[in-house]
Amino acid sequence: MKALRFVVTAGPTREYLDPVRFLSNPSTGRMGFAVARAARAAGHEVVLIAGPVAQRTPRGVRRVDVESARDMLCAVRQAMSAGKGPVALVMTAAVADWRPAACAARKLKKTQMSGMLRLVRNPDILKSLGRRARGVVRIGFAAETGEPTAEAARKCRAKKLDLVVANDVSQPGSGFGTTTNRVAFVFPDGRVEPLPLMSKDAVARRIVRLARQMAEAAQ
Repeated sequence: MKALRFVVTAGPTREYLDPVRFLSNPSTGRMGFAVARAARAAGHEVVLIAGPVAQRTPRGVRRVDVESARDMLCAVRQAMSAGKGPVALVMTAAVADWRPAACAARKLKKTQMSGMLRLVRNPDILKSLGRRARGVVRIGFAAETGEPTAEAARKCRAKKLDLVVANDVSQPGSGFGTTTNRVAFVFPDGRVEPLPLMSKDAVARRIVRLARQMAEAAQ
């Protein structure tokens, strides 16, 4: 089988209330950049769609920078439709579920703010892309606090994914910004494969190998 085209998302999104305030999260993009690096090292074409992060672009990877969840959705759709051949979509990004209902053109003064913030739901990128399509491997992430595998299994079923990578971000060495991760692979048939604490680069190499195997099995 020829090389895959990997579309990888990484980092947080920012949802602006005004030009200087936004809703976001502590994601640094390390896991997504590790996946992009591992996929390129394995000889695959890689498009990396990154939220606001300070990571260096891996050599040979095409990077697209975005800010909001809606920006990321547009970039993913464009990357998925460009080119031919099998695609692996790996959604490591910590996408904001909600955004302010309105974004002011100028910085809001204290006296203009009521203390109540009205939010609207952001699009679910994986769900909006539809169910499993021939030639597309779809891998999601579930960053939880507490036992993550139950939520990962629910997400895997609800979004018709090929794999969900689950981790408890409250555990030492497994949270945002760390160089290591302790994850479990959750499959559509209910299988759970827990992995020990390892570097994010090692986790990424396993994800890339699995994506290749899944694509080959679907041929």
